[in-house]
Amino acid sequence: MESRFIKEQQELIKKIDLTDRVVLEDINTVAGTDLAYWQDNGKEYAVCCIVVIDYKTHSVIEEASYADIVNVPYIPGCLAYRELPVFMEAYKSLKNIPDVIFFDGNGYLHPRHMGLAVHAGILLGKITAGIAKSYYKINNTGFKMPENIAGAYSDIIINGEVYGRALRTHTGVKPVFISTGNKISLDTAVYMANELTGTDSHIPIPTRLADIMTHKEREKYRN
Repeated sequence: MESRFIKEQQELIKKIDLTDRVVLEDINTVAGTDLAYWQDNGKEYAVCCIVVIDYKTHSVIEEASYADIVNVPYIPGCLAYRELPVFMEAYKSLKNIPDVIFFDGNGYLHPRHMGLAVHAGILLGKITAGIAKSYYKINNTGFKMPENIAGAYSDIIINGEVYGRALRTHTGVKPVFISTGNKISLDTAVYMANELTGTDSHIPIPTRLADIMTHKEREKYRN
């Protein structure tokens, strides 16, 4: 299974598009997506939640979710294969297709540049990016902590290539980790992440709302 996944990722790498297709004036809606897992009677389940918001007002336009059994085991570097089936079903139920999708996780910041944000972006042909709350260490490479200033960032460089950025969205908070997915530059992804971060959290609003929703939905299914 792992070798098949890696072979497919190596083929998909050829389709990665890092050309910035974002015209900020034309962006109306942005979605955040996240997944939560639980066990029941020896089986593993996941629920994916997608929250679509207005890019300018940050008001919620639509929420969608989908839950199912997860049959793919956790394989380092192949997380997308666990999460994509559930995400795709949740995405299909949306009535408001977002202009940009931010994933709670990684995109280009991945050993083969094939994090969920990249993989889903290629399959959907959509503009996507990853916003991770924790750092995914690759080749035992760390990152430089950004200055303790809102908006400060440091590039995550691995083997001479920029894989992503550590971004401090507020002074005095932990950084989040931004990486491109599809059809967006790292500069634009970081700019949008800052624009989408409210005053009550250091996590950009779309993925924060999706994360909150997954916890509620998981409890609903558990009960």
